Amino acid sequence: MANESDKDKDKDKEMTVGGGESAVSEKAPKPAAVAAKKPGARSAGTKGRGKKGKSVRQVSVGRVYVHATYNNTIVTLTDQNGNVLSWSSAGAVGFKGPKKSTPYAAGMIVKDAVDKVRPTGLREVNAFVSGIGSGREAAVRALHANGISVMAIKDVTPIPHNGCRPPKPRRI
Repeated sequence: MANESDKDKDKDKEMTVGGGESAVSEKAPKPAAVAAKKPGARSAGTKGRGKKGKSVRQVSVGRVYVHATYNNTIVTLTDQNGNVLSWSSAGAVGFKGPKKSTPYAAGMIVKDAVDKVRPTGLREVNAFVSGIGSGREAAVRALHANGISVMAIKDVTPIPHNGCRPPKPRRI
């Protein structure tokens, strides 16, 4: 029995010592970067999201939705069907905390949204204003200041028809 175990040990030594490293390096798979270099193959990080060939729709008339709350103002520019062309909010522009609901922030929000939509050629909008925040009027005025003419302004703030049941009166 001792002879059989000695033979097994000798076989193990031959496999590890006798050129085992060169056998491993010859059978090693090619790196992924080398394997992907085929004609017409994309590189690993692009995933086909390039801007080449992307055409910009030309829209001359659209809509602007201004959502003004006590804490924030959000402006969305769309075409006549409601497809979003650009949007912006106070947080996206860089305001934080109580500065987000100011009229100045509303003007900067509109400027950012209009700059994003410039390539589409948007000239005239119908404004739909929602909410009771301080950025309502400032956002509509900023549209005119940034070269967009406002054809109509409509207040679409939801108003309850008698609303929720009020809490019961306090007993002291």
